[in-house]
Amino acid sequence: MARWLTRDDLGAAGGSAAGLLLVSPDAASVFPMGSEDRAVAAELTRSALRAAGVGERDRVVVALAEPAGALWASAAADIAHAAASVGPRGRMRLHHALSTLKATTLVATPTGAMDFLARLHLEFLLDPLDLGLRHIVLTGEIATKRTLGHLAGEFAARVTEVYASPFGGGALAWRDSEDAPLTPLADGVLGLAALAKDELASGPGLAELVVTPHRHATLGDAVLRTGQAARADGDDVPAPAHTVGEHVLVRGVWLSLPRIGKALAKIDGVSGWELTISRQGTLDAAVLTVTFNRESLVANPMWKARIQQAVRSLTPISLGVEVASETSETVTPGVVTDLRGHHLGRDRALIT
Repeated sequence: MARWLTRDDLGAAGGSAAGLLLVSPDAASVFPMGSEDRAVAAELTRSALRAAGVGERDRVVVALAEPAGALWASAAADIAHAAASVGPRGRMRLHHALSTLKATTLVATPTGAMDFLARLHLEFLLDPLDLGLRHIVLTGEIATKRTLGHLAGEFAARVTEVYASPFGGGALAWRDSEDAPLTPLADGVLGLAALAKDELASGPGLAELVVTPHRHATLGDAVLRTGQAARADGDDVPAPAHTVGEHVLVRGVWLSLPRIGKALAKIDGVSGWELTISRQGTLDAAVLTVTFNRESLVANPMWKARIQQAVRSLTPISLGVEVASETSETVTPGVVTDLRGHHLGRDRALIT
């Protein structure tokens, strides 16, 4: 019988995992990969790049966080003329890298590419066409509607979206239109599961994307819940439109909600918290609002600083910290308010 694992399950087994360990920034997920698994991940990622149109005449710049950045750059180097991983931050630095390396292909997150475009226009006063990009590959996030078409028009490039493993970053499926379902890069690598039961989904409705055990040697028969969901209709695998469970995807990084709760529980006076996530411009923004149980703490700068320090120790994501003006003596569980419409709830069993 197959084992069904979440990000937290992978993290809990991190102390006994063997092989190359791909660790999330907060160590909530520890994804083991043996030599065979690494070869398969590279093979599928090369296939995704070929599907995007990348060939031996192209020069690829990968603007993704690790460990995905190195994996994509290595795979690209096998099929393109040149490839480099420059990391996800610094739009002017990215522009300089694209120009210096004479890149024809950019691999980035959807919000990263859109933010880069906005800064080219508004801050740098540069024409996107001058870069000469032929291909843009988007991965790692849930894209805002019309992102693919907008980028294609601005850069005069072919834009494709790749669904990558949220654990290791390697490619699993792709599509070249927002209206199209995902095309898996190999049989048996991606499936749909019921939210509340450890079984594959049957029939239309909301389902969670799962990485199926085929072609993963180290984890054997494990089925990995990705925490990403979509409404299925038929046999096709839809691109994820939502997230579910105890982790939220913000700026391409998974944020552990239980870790926020545990960190705040150690601070005297905290009775509740709310994490609000929005995407009003090109990038995600997250604000943590804390409620205290007594009035004397509301305007206390030392207590707010303690919360800011606790949050910085949890994630590389920049989280704003605010204090609720009203107090509450009743301890309440943490709440997620996702203004993007992505996160559907922490308890899969309650999501319909």
